[in-house]
Amino acid sequence: MAGKMVEIRWHGRGGQGAKTAAIFLAEAVLDRGKYSQGFPEYGPERRGAPMRGYTRIADEPIRRHCGIESPDIVIILDPTLLESAAAGVTAGSRDDTVYLVNTAEQPANIRRRLGLANGKVFTVDATQIALDCFGRSIPNMPMVGALLAATQLLPLDDMKSSLSERFKSKFSQAVIDGNLAAVERAYKEMVRE
Repeated sequence: MAGKMVEIRWHGRGGQGAKTAAIFLAEAVLDRGKYSQGFPEYGPERRGAPMRGYTRIADEPIRRHCGIESPDIVIILDPTLLESAAAGVTAGSRDDTVYLVNTAEQPANIRRRLGLANGKVFTVDATQIALDCFGRSIPNMPMVGALLAATQLLPLDDMKSSLSERFKSKFSQAVIDGNLAAVERAYKEMVRE
């Protein structure tokens, strides 16, 4: 995916970390010399409400400052959003859109549920990984790890370094270590179609 702008749309519910993941990924690639944007979009803020996050990554300055209508990658943090017309997870998708879904289901099942004829579908049980690694059902950082496995947007070690650096002033070392373990485990456990 090098050489062009990559546009990622995150679908989640308030409290799952989609906003944090969208911004964190943008900052991590910025640290590695890329141009990026990361920002959320949501209505009335409340835990559990559907929301979207956006990340753009490019080799040149980014001049667009709007939501992402035709994503290269769609990341779904909450599988209950798969059939929600309001969530619009397939809106604007193209034949080559990549889908990464937080679920224990196989990619072929997700493809059928979404009615996809083309594109790539990947899955990972990010919620279970988060529970196992740091004891909370916040799937955002495991989804970042799975995204790296699916796309190679950034080397895993670079992402782990960025996570350690950015989280050290906000969280305990135990929380950081749990998130690092979750990123690495999701990277290894992501299921390809």
